[in-house]
Amino acid sequence: MPAYMIVGFNPIDKEKLQQYGAEVLHTLKKFSGEYVAKGPSEAIYGAYPFQMQVILAFPSKDEALSWYQSEDYQAIIPLRDAAMDSQFQLIG
Repeated sequence: MPAYMIVGFNPIDKEKLQQYGAEVLHTLKKFSGEYVAKGPSEAIYGAYPFQMQVILAFPSKDEALSWYQSEDYQAIIPLRDAAMDSQFQLIG
């Protein structure tokens, strides 16, 4: 069953965010992860603290968790945290 990683974020540093975006793309390939949607989010009802949202798709929950816990992804978390304030959620 497919799984989805939902990422809400607010940019902190645009240059670092661009670098993170390029690096994260390479980490997704090994786990068959792909972008489904990326862009500004619009709250329709209720408060949502993030300006931007990304939805990533994976073949399974195990693949999504393996991606997040992989050495390659863990190595770029300091860059991510310098680039944006974020929250990750997994559905699947």
